[in-house]
Order: sequence, then structure tokens, then C-alpha cells
Amino acid sequence: LAIEQINQMLDWRLSQEPIREGEVEDPEIRANTKCKVFFAYTSNLISSGLREVIRYLVQHKLVDVIVTSAGGIEEDFIKCLAPTYLGDFALKGRDLRLIGMNRIGNLLVPNSNYCKFDDFMNPILDAMLEEQKTQGVVWTPSKMIHRLGKEIDNPESVYYWAYKNNIPVYCPSITDGSIGDMIYFHSYKSPGLIIDIAGDIRGMNDEALNAKKTGMVILGG
Repeated sequence: LAIEQINQMLDWRLSQEPIREGEVEDPEIRANTKCKVFFAYTSNLISSGLREVIRYLVQHKLVDVIVTSAGGIEEDFIKCLAPTYLGDFALKGRDLRLIGMNRIGNLLVPNSNYCKFDDFMNPILDAMLEEQKTQGVVWTPSKMIHRLGKEIDNPESVYYWAYKNNIPVYCPSITDGSIGDMIYFHSYKSPGLIIDIAGDIRGMNDEALNAKKTGMVILGG
């Protein structure tokens, strides 16, 4: 049933529907107007789950809008910067901490991976602040993620392909993780960067309001 529903989303065109009063009548436009597919997932699917499958969907433009959590953003970039190792679900976090390792499910992430992510992020935060000051750029979480996807420049990344294919990625909880820590510390080193959450509320809602038809695929929980 789920496969049938998704195929219906992918196959739907406005030309299949009767023309309503005041609606566009051009047959070519109607034939090219598709269902807008929203794709939402929790962070564990990136960190220890289906990252490669998600990357495939975004690379091949099979989804139109992404919604995820902060971990679903940052873990993708961290995997591009350094390797993650296969461990065991039974390993104790306290013991791993003593040797500089972190467990995500049955995967092990060295502390140094997060240091590399810090090195990746800080110059971008500096540039964002400078562009805010000199060009009047209003940064939203989605605009920030778009920039990070550009800067990572790695085809293994989900958000590299979201950047390349101009697929918006909304993350209302962008500060709930390592990115939030980095924004916090950056605010002391170089105060003033503003991330406009409200701008993305409008953007995300408008994605649905302006679509002729919408579908949703929601994974995790």
C-alpha cells in the first residue's frame, strides 16, 4: 500500500484533474505540474540508518521538500569529513568516552570527527556574518543548510545534492545539536549573526499552500 501511495505521488499531474474555474488551462503547464513531495526523517536515519538511500532520492529529484532535525543535518556533513566505524550496540558510552569515542547505535564516532566539523563550520559562520553585515543577507536555517551543502562539495552528502538540485531543506530545530553549540561559541568570538527561524516557518508553509497537490513521506520517530 505504501509503495502504491508513493507511486501515485510521483505519477500525478494536474492534467489528470478537471479544470476548475480560474485555474490555468494551458495543457503543457498542466501536464508538467507535479505533486509536491515532502520528505521528513529523524536524525538517526542519517547517522546510523538510511543516509545513502536518502542521498539517492535527493540526487535524483524524487522529493521536493525536506524537513529534518539538527542531527539529520550535521551528521551528514560529519560523515563527509571523517570515517565512522562499526561497533556494537552493547558498548558502554562511559567506557568509550574515556578513549575519545562516541556511540550512535552500533556505530563509533571519534571525538576528532566533531573537531573537524568545527573547523569546517567556523569559516562559514564568519562568512555568513560578514554577508549579513555587508550585503544585508537574512539567514534562515534553510538558507544556511543550502550554503553548507555548497561548501561541503562532496557527492556523498545528502545536502550537497539538495544544494545542486535546489531542494529546500527545513530544520526548525537547527540549534539543537553541534551546530547550535558552534553558533553559541561563535556569538562570543564574533557577535551578531542572526538565524531567522520565522522566515522558514513562512517558507515551509508556503511550499504547501502554493502547491496544486502535496504528498508526504515521514520516516522515523
